[in-house]
Amino acid sequence: MSISLNEFADRLNKIMPVIMKGFARHSTNELYKEKITLPQLLVLVYLDEQGESRMTDLARFMKVSTAAMTGIVDRLVRYGYLLRVYDPKDRRIIKVKLNSRGLDLIKKIAQQRRKMAINIFGKISEAEREDYLRILTRIRDILTKEERA
Repeated sequence: MSISLNEFADRLNKIMPVIMKGFARHSTNELYKEKITLPQLLVLVYLDEQGESRMTDLARFMKVSTAAMTGIVDRLVRYGYLLRVYDPKDRRIIKVKLNSRGLDLIKKIAQQRRKMAINIFGKISEAEREDYLRILTRIRDILTKEERA
């Protein structure tokens, strides 16, 4: 079955919202219970992977202004997931890091996502899962390369 790139794009545009909605439905109650937005989740995941980070680094990662990043971080601090850390040598430098409550939330989300992946992807063959991962990895690599350019 051969389809044009335009037809592929059209079909993808119809499929992706259904997949995203399905993943969200099967996804973690923690996000909904805690009212965590996608940008806030991305910040939490980034800090979990990178550790303590400066506001400017977070803003660059999220491709938003430092003022917008401050708003996101303010809410996460208010919710009790992050701590602000001031550089003892220069108090103008503010770093942000996950606290124990933030680490617990990230852990719960990861466990629930793993459970969801096992539930959904357990219904397709191992070969299909390998193909899916190979393609997603390739797409991630393309997007990462474009982001750095």
